[in-house]
Amino acid sequence: MASAIVIGGNGRMGRLVREELLAKGFDVVGSYDVDNIEELDAAAPAADVAVDFSAPASLPHTLAYARRTGAAVVSGTTGLSPQQLDELRALGEKNRVIWASNYSLGVAALRRATALVARTLAGWDVEIVETHHNQKVDAPSGTAKALLAAVDPTGERPVVGGREGIVGARVPGEIGMHAVRGGTVAGTHEVHFFGTDEEVCLTHRATSRQIFVTGAVAAATRLLAREPGFYDFDTLMFG
Repeated sequence: MASAIVIGGNGRMGRLVREELLAKGFDVVGSYDVDNIEELDAAAPAADVAVDFSAPASLPHTLAYARRTGAAVVSGTTGLSPQQLDELRALGEKNRVIWASNYSLGVAALRRATALVARTLAGWDVEIVETHHNQKVDAPSGTAKALLAAVDPTGERPVVGGREGIVGARVPGEIGMHAVRGGTVAGTHEVHFFGTDEEVCLTHRATSRQIFVTGAVAAATRLLAREPGFYDFDTLMFG
């Protein structure tokens, strides 16, 4: 039986992850959040995998735990800075590591479809709209950023995070990014491609957080069968 700890275990995602790990046969040997996060540095028991759905501020403790114990890391923490993502990639030199902004198989398919349509409809106007519950703290969502990367892999196109006032005609090549917050929406992502007299819209709607939890625990199982390295969700699940 593989063992696991959950980081961010008091949050809604953390509680669901803990339940799913137990349902899939993992031995959950610890749960950590703001009240006991520092235990990860030296006191937390070793586990085969650490599943982290916490906050960016907890990353140093997650890294300390992984370095101390050699545990695999499944991270779904959003809002990480580029430097923090680099730290996770560096951890992959010795540990098994995966980070994803979204562990839904449907969203993984959406990213692939978005990249294909963007190549096929090069020159069309693109707008990305993401909608989440009113408690989400970061914007745009990590998934919206991943969709942006699917549209513009080189990161060379201008990005507009909303428009107000006399903004003039749309700049050729720009990509609009829009965040909507309200209610209990688990997550909706839309990628709009506008051409002359026609539009293509790719949409994914999550009706519960369980899809992310199921994907994260499935990723944990697959990760434990891999060699050390830094993996993305698509490669781990479809590669």
